[in-house]
Amino acid sequence: MIDAGTDIPSIIDIEEHLAAREGSILPVLELTVLRNVVIEPIEPYLRYFADGMGFAAKVHLGQFDNLLQEAIDGAPELLHKDIDVVFVFAPLSALSPLLDRQMASLSSVQIEEEIMRLKTLFNAIVDGIRKQTGAMILWHGIETPVFPTLGIQDAQLPFGQAATTRLLNDALREKLGSIANGYLVSMDACLSRLGARRFYDPRYWLIAKSPYARDGLAEIAHEDFKFIKALKGKTKKCLVLDCDNTIWGGVVGEDGLDGIKLGQDYPGLAYIEFQKEIVSLYHRGVIVTICSKNNEADVWEVFEKHPDMVIGRKHIAAWRINWGDKAENLREIASELNIGMDSLVFVDDSDFEINLVRARASEVRTIQLPKDRPALYRWILASSGVFDLPRLTDEDRSRGRLYEAEVQRRREHSETVDLESYYRSLDMKVEIGYADSYSIPRIAQQTQKTNQFNLTTRRYSEADISQFANSKHYDVFWIRVADRFGDMGIVGTCVLRYEATLAIVDTLLVSCRVLGRGVEELFLNEIMRAASRYGAHTLLGEHIPSAKNSQVADFFPRNGFIPTSRLDGKGSWFSFDLTKTPMRDMGAFSSVHFRTDQTAVA
Repeated sequence: MIDAGTDIPSIIDIEEHLAAREGSILPVLELTVLRNVVIEPIEPYLRYFADGMGFAAKVHLGQFDNLLQEAIDGAPELLHKDIDVVFVFAPLSALSPLLDRQMASLSSVQIEEEIMRLKTLFNAIVDGIRKQTGAMILWHGIETPVFPTLGIQDAQLPFGQAATTRLLNDALREKLGSIANGYLVSMDACLSRLGARRFYDPRYWLIAKSPYARDGLAEIAHEDFKFIKALKGKTKKCLVLDCDNTIWGGVVGEDGLDGIKLGQDYPGLAYIEFQKEIVSLYHRGVIVTICSKNNEADVWEVFEKHPDMVIGRKHIAAWRINWGDKAENLREIASELNIGMDSLVFVDDSDFEINLVRARASEVRTIQLPKDRPALYRWILASSGVFDLPRLTDEDRSRGRLYEAEVQRRREHSETVDLESYYRSLDMKVEIGYADSYSIPRIAQQTQKTNQFNLTTRRYSEADISQFANSKHYDVFWIRVADRFGDMGIVGTCVLRYEATLAIVDTLLVSCRVLGRGVEELFLNEIMRAASRYGAHTLLGEHIPSAKNSQVADFFPRNGFIPTSRLDGKGSWFSFDLTKTPMRDMGAFSSVHFRTDQTAVA
């Protein structure tokens, strides 16, 4: 199945996919193609996109260059009540050789006469089709010539080929708009996205009267199915957005309001352009929501205080801004809005989150944004076509405001789901080791920037970390995580201080990009083991509240620590008896390796 925002597969991959799907029991999508050109090579693309919608396409091809006769004289085998869609392919080269190749020799009067002839022809064909079937009609418009016969003069003339093409498409648009379920497909849009060298096949046109290259046919079929999805109720309703590195650059919990990338210079400008596209979708009736792993206050601070935010709180109909798993949060959003999960489109830059949703909420359409390429974000969302509707009503325009009100009435929890099988499928591997010359810069950086999962938020320099690492009274640990999608590097730090038989957690932090997988619990477990090996009998943990770390307030208690008191320190203290309480297992991780050679792998 093609995913939004991705390239269309090659014809070889499509044919292999269709072959593998042979025998699938799916509802049939009846498609008729009327044409004045050879268009047979489009069939596998039509079948492929139909399959992605959950349909088996049955394609009926009219006779070559028999469009007028089949439309007017009748073609009961092609045009009947059970047909879902009628495609019309009639490029200018087939409709009017005069306007296509001989325009330089025509007078303005002759041009007007030919335009009137074609308008009459359009009306006759549309009326003839509609008399035979109530199917959706998708007439593929006339492309603006890439090389007009009048050269650069063409753009200067009121009756040049470009101007004439616009007049003909306007006439088609008017006629199709006068009937129910008739639409003009913009071939110029398809052409402009690909470029003429990929859209056309001049050699195949001369040999077989087949004008379009494979890439062009794929793009046309993709455009067609934006209409067909609407016809079959498959258009999406709700856009669900991640925040960090999606609608702004950076991590707000780490970089702060002033540190995120959002502004009038690149790369901040790319996120502004992306947000403008989102607001345009809002005004087209798309419900805009947020599903993001952040502290909620941090997110709303950006919405309310950042001068370059284009999206406002008024655009957001529902949100789940927390540290829970996103598949579950998507279920809650769908339930709150009273829409199906298959109405959601989830946008995120994280392969972990995207694949979590694909594995555990497969009915949700996903769009994965490429990391470090924000200039493509707007293009990817706009090109996906997942929200396209052939017509926009007043109700569509007001839908966002309606859901803003509805969200205040419908806040409820969805079913609980088990994450264990998904986590195990990730093949997560963990390494833990002691600080060394390689890891110290990264460890210091983490203490300076990590705010959200940071128990004490103490800031240390490289010199401080080096001093701890070389002291017999301290241990400094790092943790790194890799899974089947790649190595995430060092994602956590712990500074442990020893006082006789006490081991005291001075610093414990984990990057937000791995939160929710059990990394923080596993890291704590291995710290307990290391402290026991050192000879400690009790592990003390401290939580110092900050504006950013509210999510970790219950971290020690939920991991078996009991409240205790201590004179020093600024926060709440908790203790763990290392001599009596059994350690936890390694959970969903496929391997956990504690390095003792004090070498962090690059």
